[in-house]
Amino acid sequence: MSSTIPEFTDAILESISDGVFTVDHHWCISFFNRAAEEITGIRREEALGKPCSEVFKSSMCERECALRHTLQNDTPIVNQSCYIIDAEGERIPVSVSTAVLKNAGGQIIGGAETFRDLSEVEALRNALEGKCQAGEFVSCSPVMRQLFELLPAIAASDSTVSVYGETGTGKELLAKAIHEMGARKDKPFVAINCGALPDSLLESELFGYKKGAFTGATHDKPGRFALAKDGTLFLDEIGEISPALQVRLLRVLQEHEYEPLGSVHAEKNRARIIVATHRNLSQMVADGEFRQDLFYRIQVVGLKLPALRERKEDIPLLIDQFIHHFNRLQKRSIQGISAEAESVLIAHDWPGNVRELENVIERAFVLCAGEQIGLSHLPDEFCDDSEPVGVREEVALIRQSAEKKAIESALKHNHYNRAATARELGIHKTTLYRKMKVLKIPFPAQNGRHRMTNES
Repeated sequence: MSSTIPEFTDAILESISDGVFTVDHHWCISFFNRAAEEITGIRREEALGKPCSEVFKSSMCERECALRHTLQNDTPIVNQSCYIIDAEGERIPVSVSTAVLKNAGGQIIGGAETFRDLSEVEALRNALEGKCQAGEFVSCSPVMRQLFELLPAIAASDSTVSVYGETGTGKELLAKAIHEMGARKDKPFVAINCGALPDSLLESELFGYKKGAFTGATHDKPGRFALAKDGTLFLDEIGEISPALQVRLLRVLQEHEYEPLGSVHAEKNRARIIVATHRNLSQMVADGEFRQDLFYRIQVVGLKLPALRERKEDIPLLIDQFIHHFNRLQKRSIQGISAEAESVLIAHDWPGNVRELENVIERAFVLCAGEQIGLSHLPDEFCDDSEPVGVREEVALIRQSAEKKAIESALKHNHYNRAATARELGIHKTTLYRKMKVLKIPFPAQNGRHRMTNES
């Protein structure tokens, strides 16, 4: 029982689902309830006696401490949003409420704060905003939504998958998402970039070798096929392999077995194969650069990842994701990005796709000493010719176009049923009607095949 909390109050605070802690005059934690342990992942023994800023690492600790404000002004704060950093370094959204802590004689002996985990609320809000997620792949683009809808069925199959897309679009992330959604999720995911290794080295990396297979082979070495076991083997940049290696790979896909270098016995391949390339394999087949029989073996299921310039509505979402990632990685507390900087990034054409955007945000973290990434933290080429007013107009048009496409797609998917469409989009029917008027989305004719007044 805490020395500052009466026994019956202590019991009540231990039973509620909100985190509760108290501090003394030195800002050291004097009480820390069970829910606080569960939300933060920090044990009570580790928290008691420590300064609260060391335990919570809250976004408000560095700007304006809600509890400090309450103690200085004797004014409680109710449901103020912020985030804390848990024991794993993850950012947890919370709402906090504060109060002055007094003893029986009315003397101030510290402060009390409650905090509520808003992770589920934030996840629900993301769903209502139209965000969809597969593994680490997050998007709110209608184009990506169509692709995500295919993933559960693809993940449930063992068929070979080909992922097409420009460099930096996230082909490996998509392959991991397929792996993690399927029955092999607890098995290894092994990746290799076929374009990064010379042909001779790539062959030994894929199939492994036996002792004495060549000079310097002093012991057996398993290849990536062996390491993948019953999991997934991801072959990136499959279009770069030589014709000779194409023949060996074709045999593996046909016979489900391979021979390590120097071996006289074939070994079974039980791994699922996912391949990826930024090249046009159909054209390579026509030009005689890629075997047609291998092409059909890997083309059982083909997925096309759009370039970032084709789904610019995802850029704000990706920026938030990268800020969260680098905050955790570099133990920083950057809150976000200015509207002007975000507008410039949305207007950019992104030839390097998502990888280029990630590099730009990482660079901004190096230069940004404050809480917000601004124009001055972006590379010079982003700012030299920027015209904020025109950029903001372009951003508005991009978002308006994306919203219109999403509504039109949902209407078609729900056979123009207004109630069903609104439910899918996570908005009210009247909001849907208003948005359709603003975006000039026409209603089908009253005597047509579909009627917007049909609510069934």
